[in-house]
Amino acid sequence: MAQKRKLRVLMSILRDKVAIIKATLSLRRTAASSVRLSVLRATAASPSDAAPPPEDRLAAVLLLGRGSLLTARTCVAALVDRLHGAADAAVALRCLVALHGVLTQGSFVLRDQPSFFPGDGGRNYLNLSKFRDDSGPEAWELSSWARWYAAFLEQTLIASRRVGFYLCGSTRDRGEKVSASSSSELLIELDVLSSVLERVVEAPKNSEQLRANDLVHEVVRLVREDYGATRSEISLRLAGLGERVDGMSSAELAQLAGVLTRLDGCEDRLISLFGNRKNNDGLWDSVAELKTKAAAEGERREGWRLVKKETKVDAAELARLVGRFTESRKLYAAAGSGAGFRGLDLVPVTVPTVG
Repeated sequence: MAQKRKLRVLMSILRDKVAIIKATLSLRRTAASSVRLSVLRATAASPSDAAPPPEDRLAAVLLLGRGSLLTARTCVAALVDRLHGAADAAVALRCLVALHGVLTQGSFVLRDQPSFFPGDGGRNYLNLSKFRDDSGPEAWELSSWARWYAAFLEQTLIASRRVGFYLCGSTRDRGEKVSASSSSELLIELDVLSSVLERVVEAPKNSEQLRANDLVHEVVRLVREDYGATRSEISLRLAGLGERVDGMSSAELAQLAGVLTRLDGCEDRLISLFGNRKNNDGLWDSVAELKTKAAAEGERREGWRLVKKETKVDAAELARLVGRFTESRKLYAAAGSGAGFRGLDLVPVTVPTVG
């Protein structure tokens, strides 16, 4: 199995080197071929599965975003085509790291290109759910990291589209946006942001692989940064919704309770991945407090609903009794209006006279 892995890596290295040499020596190099060459150099196969993309090569890819819109589109298309054509797990991870770099460090034009591919049937969807490098046990492990990383990036892009800005590398305060949003909008955004954390906790549970592999370590470092930005956005929405619990509809309260339960279920796994046991930003305290507040509001409304139901029953019984009394009075009045009482047989009485 190890021999098969070595042969697979060697063949990948040779293919990439041949492609790079041909592109470099080509007399008909176009702008598109130059872009593809930069992408190939940044993601090329390496003798070591633990090697992240070279920083200088990755920087060269990011510089492409400073050109025209066509160049930026070609760059992202080349990255995703390279990703989809990769049979080597390490190459797939390098492509994903490069795409992540586009989202966190690329120019606005370059960052805007990947927004076409998550979820909605765009040409550049990542979709590595079935990816598997079967050349050896280590490749299987790296394949699981590639599948997870791709799913995380897709979910982050979907969430970014929903909230209206890029979560990747975001550190801006969005308090004003939260204040201007309705409760229903905040709930939708909280739901999609919670889905990002749910993707994070699906990370492969292999600490040895994480400690020994620089490529995996780089992936986790990048995800940790986006995780921190996502936590901040969730905290803002929790604070905003906490001020509106009394005014929420019953359906909104139920939706809030469901999302808070999902967040609560992520806590232990996230702590094991990233630490932060001291909960410095208070996220988990906020989740617990809002969960208690929403439950109390739900119980208060349920109690009020039962009181109203009982009051309604009592009022109906009273109305029934009043109706019976009123009907009886009508019957009595009708009977007294004629000669004698209706419905009773009149018995003649003879009174003797005194002579």
